[in-house]
Amino acid sequence: MPDSSPSSSRPPQVGRRTLLGAAAAATAAPVVLGSATRAAAALAPRKKPRALPGGGDLGPNVLVFDPATPGIQARLDEVFRQQESAQFGTGRYALLFKPGTYSGLNAQLGFYTSIAGLGLSPDDTTINGDVTVDAGWFNGNATQNFWRSAENLALVPASGTNRWAVAQAAPFRRMHVRGGLNLAPSGYGWASGGYIADSRIDGQVGPYSQQQWYTRDSAIGSWLNGVWNMVFSGVEGAPAQSFPNPPYTTLASTPVSREKPFLYLQGSEYRVFLPEKRTNARGVTWGNGTPRGTSLPLTQFYVARPGVSAATLNQALEQGLHLLLTPGIYHLSEPLRINRANTVVLGLGYATLIPDGGVTAVKVADVDGVRLAGFLVDAGPVNSPTLLEIGPRGASRDHSANPTTVQDVFIRIGGAGPGKATTSMVVNSRHTIIDHTWVWRADHGDGVGWETNRADYGVVVNGDDVLATGLFVEHFNKYDVQWFGQRGRTIFFQNEKAYDAPNQAAIQNGSTKGYAAYRVGDAVTSHEGWGLGSYCYYNVDPTIVQHHGFAAPVRPDVRFHNLLVVSLGGQGQYECVINDTGSPTSGTSTVPSTVVSYP
Repeated sequence: MPDSSPSSSRPPQVGRRTLLGAAAAATAAPVVLGSATRAAAALAPRKKPRALPGGGDLGPNVLVFDPATPGIQARLDEVFRQQESAQFGTGRYALLFKPGTYSGLNAQLGFYTSIAGLGLSPDDTTINGDVTVDAGWFNGNATQNFWRSAENLALVPASGTNRWAVAQAAPFRRMHVRGGLNLAPSGYGWASGGYIADSRIDGQVGPYSQQQWYTRDSAIGSWLNGVWNMVFSGVEGAPAQSFPNPPYTTLASTPVSREKPFLYLQGSEYRVFLPEKRTNARGVTWGNGTPRGTSLPLTQFYVARPGVSAATLNQALEQGLHLLLTPGIYHLSEPLRINRANTVVLGLGYATLIPDGGVTAVKVADVDGVRLAGFLVDAGPVNSPTLLEIGPRGASRDHSANPTTVQDVFIRIGGAGPGKATTSMVVNSRHTIIDHTWVWRADHGDGVGWETNRADYGVVVNGDDVLATGLFVEHFNKYDVQWFGQRGRTIFFQNEKAYDAPNQAAIQNGSTKGYAAYRVGDAVTSHEGWGLGSYCYYNVDPTIVQHHGFAAPVRPDVRFHNLLVVSLGGQGQYECVINDTGSPTSGTSTVPSTVVSYP
């Protein structure tokens, strides 16, 4: 939705650390070596760097509570005051609750704040109270309530209903609400979320003003209404399929899913639980004994703190450690290289990676079972050709038994300062699961402009058999999503075209008016999508016309279900929905044009 927020200041630059090796230090004193000595020195093995330790303290921005901790509410309030309106600030926090029962709490969550229980099941950690997101900081408009999360808790809301009024990048995972869940801000202002997974809401979920929502592998008492695009897969209690009126897209199960890794306590020992893969999944993974999966002790993780160098993080990975990124901002002078199968990179409190000098932030080899979860990649001021790469170009190995998962990994270009990237996320490895991402070229904040935060492409999928569940990609200069792999599937897609296109010529794509939000490559013979929406708000030049939101080859096995395009207040228009099919948008009336089935 259009922005009317006050300007935000750029976070301070963090200097790059310089590491001097012992050999460099030795050049201070010249030494003359004889030939035999030189030969011996040349043959001597190089010293390996000292092994990095696993485990350790989680740092000052991970706040851990138990039921006997004094002053919990005051500490929660203090963090909220700092983070409530700090949309592009540098603060990062994780609020962790040990198993037990807590009463009389209202944990209000601001930006870059995660709250989670430390049990194996949400019911191990019960809050008699609320975990609240509202929009008082933005005059009751929840469309910018980004970057916050709740996970692995049971809530008994004080009023019987918990309020969770969020927009993008705000997952609600593995939660048990013993009551209802209200997804709108107080006053029912605009809202633009959102994502629920592996959760049980005993009462009614009320979206009210929420424009779109995706719920996966959960159980709900009932669902109240829908605005534009409400999608369900594997949800017990979901409303019946009825798109476009009401706008419900309902799949009985999710084809493949594997829940996000999470931190928990076993006695006094921190461990990371790795849920197992499910096929044709439906309902929650917890509640019937020990959840299915494996776990790793924290001693097998390098517990990273902000300020650590990319070289040290890569040393930890080469050493065989996983990475736990504690809350904060990490500058990378080289990519994180994940070459070992089954490596876990787990962020807490929206740990943020900034690639310096135009490097790629993360590169994953074509190996089995990598799990990336819970962090933000923020483009740097020097253009990066890519920000996240899953598999190298040409990757072709079969990973169906043990796929790589990308979960709650968010990418941002601009907003917190100038940033550029040609392509944000590239997926080359087969069978990858993208489970909830928001890939965003900023439309407001600092360092924003058609060329200032230039980013042509959001997500490019080259690998075969890739599944996206909860794909949010917005505002790219050209294509937001391009899909070249075979047998790709997307369940739920949310998009806005770039607001700031200066004129029609700036988005002209050959003879086509504008670049599709979601394009399937001409050579693809099999692809399927459910519940996909694209919106335009060309507020710089409202006369811009976008030919369509979706483009795909016309083949019997390239199929789409329940597509929509919307012009927000008539700021720009769509001529069609997909290819040359579907009605144009309706002038200044913010009413979706829909296609129920294509071809």
